[in-house]
Amino acid sequence: MKESQSITNNLLMEVDVLSNRLRNIKQSFKTTDNKALKERLFSENKNIFKRVNEIYKIAELLNKKNNEEINFSNLLVEITKRTLNESKFKTNLFFL
Repeated sequence: MKESQSITNNLLMEVDVLSNRLRNIKQSFKTTDNKALKERLFSENKNIFKRVNEIYKIAELLNKKNNEEINFSNLLVEITKRTLNESKFKTNLFFL
């Protein structure tokens, strides 16, 4: 199976945007006292985290199908893994 670089590139850009949004959510959660806003931030964080996890699964599949050691799907796996590790926000959310 040949890797589609345009799809992989789009997923890389999406992970970058989602990663930045997760950081913004975390910062906003720390600085607000509004309960309704915190609930919305928590919900948005959960949805974004699920999407990044979906992209990670796609990236792993693409990476397994590609025989090259260095490729975009390998980069996508690494970036999504780092985003997921950095954003284990749902478990740490109430301990900020």
